[in-house]
Amino acid sequence: MDLSIRAHARDDGLCRRLMTVPGVGPITALSFIAVIDDPRRFASSSSVGAYLGLAPRRYQSGEVDRAGRISKCGDRLMRSYLYEAANTILMRVE
Repeated sequence: MDLSIRAHARDDGLCRRLMTVPGVGPITALSFIAVIDDPRRFASSSSVGAYLGLAPRRYQSGEVDRAGRISKCGDRLMRSYLYEAANTILMRVE
């Protein structure tokens, strides 16, 4: 199973490009491509973040405007893969 995933990721040009980012492996790259599917349906990159549940919740009423935690709407597993990749980038020691 693991070899077939690696082979599929190696054959796909977009996966190879995504895997150049530190912390992004074949599973993360293939999952991202599967979840996003057609990127033209998103108007901006912030729309992708909101689709994955990475945008903060907003509470607005009158003069009150509070930003809360992330909304956690969307694919939970993809969000955890992206957090793991981001943590790898942030904690990288050179």
